[in-house]
Amino acid sequence: MPEPWYIAAVLAIVFAVNLSLRAVPFAVLRPLRESVMVERLSVWMPVGVLAILAASTLRGTIVDDPGHALSALLAVGVTVAVHLCCGRRTLLSVGLGTLTYIALVNFAADAIGGALA
Repeated sequence: MPEPWYIAAVLAIVFAVNLSLRAVPFAVLRPLRESVMVERLSVWMPVGVLAILAASTLRGTIVDDPGHALSALLAVGVTVAVHLCCGRRTLLSVGLGTLTYIALVNFAADAIGGALA
């Protein structure tokens, strides 16, 4: 069993590190609020995330399952349209794009299965 002073020292170090890691972002935040770079990042970062997500989805779909490439392209189109038309709401555009893809893939699978039966 460790000595009580050792446990107290470890707890003090953990407390100091935890407090500083939680406080530093708030201390740094104040000067960044007027930063032009942060303002530009807040506009362009969601678009960049959506572009990377769309590219990754299309590449994965085209390579892994070429039969659903058209569904993926249409879903990306819906995602981009909703993002641009609805005030750049990332969660809404990604959600509707995902729902569109799922609906198209399932509808296409049901239509093809029904036609073959």
